[in-house]
Amino acid sequence: MKTQVRLALVGDYNPEAVAHQAIPVALQLTASHLDINIQFHWLATETLTATAVLQGYDAIWVVPGSPYHYDDGVFMAIRYAREQNVPFLGSCGGFQYAIVEYARNVMGWHDAGHAETDQGGRLVIAPLRCSLVEKTGTIRFRPETLIARAYGKLETHEGYHCNFGVNPEFVADLEQHPLIVSGHDTEGDVRSVELPGHRFYAATLFQSERAALRGELSPLVVALIQAAR
Repeated sequence: MKTQVRLALVGDYNPEAVAHQAIPVALQLTASHLDINIQFHWLATETLTATAVLQGYDAIWVVPGSPYHYDDGVFMAIRYAREQNVPFLGSCGGFQYAIVEYARNVMGWHDAGHAETDQGGRLVIAPLRCSLVEKTGTIRFRPETLIARAYGKLETHEGYHCNFGVNPEFVADLEQHPLIVSGHDTEGDVRSVELPGHRFYAATLFQSERAALRGELSPLVVALIQAAR
């Protein structure tokens, strides 16, 4: 019998979203590549009212699709994965919300917010200088990081669908804490973060899962499932 991994996909499923079309394909390719059985379930954000919903899953992936229907459920899922050492991947909106959750609950910035949904406070997620909706770009990885090991190289070219990213004014404060910036674009803007000492905790503004629509493995999805196994 094949090893089974149970994966929670946290987000509000939208069949029109390119990333949501790509995710099942990425998981199918990963399952075949690792010879493993991946049982994945979409968890609508409004169903996330208690951590009990997440128990029994071997990994949590907060998928693209912000603003989410129920932000509190998303933040709860991210905090649960971080504190309970559950393998975690956040992509696009999942990356943005992971930054806010970390600022609030680790850095103590209780007024940290997201410019897409919040009016005041310290907006650690702010509008990008240029929209990245259906754009692609080069990302350079910090050596010896989780993401560099997953990709097996220090540079990749990936697709995006976003208008918000890490506020540049916040980066210096972020780097004073354990969470590390592991990837930048060619302009030096933050494109991935990870948490050392965690079984697997990575978040990217880009959508690595889109590789599946070209019939290619997503190195990050493979690494997530390997950690969950």
